[in-house]
Amino acid sequence: MALGFIADLSTNASLLLVFCLLAVCFFFFFYGFHDTANAVATVIYTKTLPPVFAVIWAGIWNFLGAMLGGIAVAMGIVKLMPVNDLLSVPLGENIALVLSILISAIAWNLGTWYFGIPCSSSHTLIGSLLGGGFAFWTVNGGAGVNWKKAEEIGMSLLVSPLFGFSLAILLMFILRATMKKNKMIFDEPHKKKAPPTWIRAILIGTCTLVSYFHGNNDGQKGVGLLMVVMMGFLPLQFALNPHLPPGDLAGASRRIEASLNAAAANGDHNSQSLIALAGKSGALAAQLDTTDVKDRTELVAARKNIQGLNKNLESSIKGGVITGETAKVVKAEVKTLAHSYEFRVTWIVLLISLCLGVGTMIGWKRIVVTIGEKIGKS
Repeated sequence: MALGFIADLSTNASLLLVFCLLAVCFFFFFYGFHDTANAVATVIYTKTLPPVFAVIWAGIWNFLGAMLGGIAVAMGIVKLMPVNDLLSVPLGENIALVLSILISAIAWNLGTWYFGIPCSSSHTLIGSLLGGGFAFWTVNGGAGVNWKKAEEIGMSLLVSPLFGFSLAILLMFILRATMKKNKMIFDEPHKKKAPPTWIRAILIGTCTLVSYFHGNNDGQKGVGLLMVVMMGFLPLQFALNPHLPPGDLAGASRRIEASLNAAAANGDHNSQSLIALAGKSGALAAQLDTTDVKDRTELVAARKNIQGLNKNLESSIKGGVITGETAKVVKAEVKTLAHSYEFRVTWIVLLISLCLGVGTMIGWKRIVVTIGEKIGKS
């Protein structure tokens, strides 16, 4: 194996990883192209803000939203894919999966941008991930696409435009009924005059909030996509959180074991179930004590067992098997265990934030013209 500039990868694999990183950046650069229109079309076509200032303002808030976002949406993207299988198969198959997802997503985003079609980049990304995950399953078997998570995300993507459509109609009727004396807000924007100050303030506020929450939500999607890429190429570094060593996780497992055993010893009516869960916690702690962080198979096995234990513990708390102070202790330790497989990497967040923010500032005109002149103006 030739020495690559990225540890544990050959030169060819390192080059392909760089290509995939650039492809993700390119996709989210165009993500900004597409979704700028949501935020800036109204402030530009009402003369509330000059176009250059509007897109720079939106880009800044997109960047801040992506940087300050959490990880819930990012992990939703990761959970769509058969990550544990992805961590176990040969590198070549992971490269094929990653490239197929990225190329298909970029092709659609680039094409719709070129023709000025305001298409959702989120729908494009989710569709590409599902297609890639389904193909991966047909070739390798295993878990395949997480259809439960896909259903949740699919419903949100389906409901969101319907919700926006319905609420916009309702608000329009309310405004028509309550602002009969001030009908100017329903007229086409004046070609040379800006609207009154109070309307400008509302439009700038909505532009800012849409930009921020766009960055917050869609920036996390980029983080999730890039995490999938890095897990495929570098499973040793990304199977478990590198900042949370196995020793810390073993300690959390032992604290869960002790708490469950103590509850069972105090005569809890679910003592048999608690003892069984304590045994699983102890077994996980023993496994983590001997896990070799340089052994791919051991890391993936540890990840699977941590996820399995957490799932059992969470369902036991919801089902009333674990209650009271024991439940509080277990919940805290479950969060620690969850941080081992649900985490974000600072450089990934920064990279996606920059791509989204800069993309918002460039190439905005095609989509904005479609929304501002061909749809919204008339």
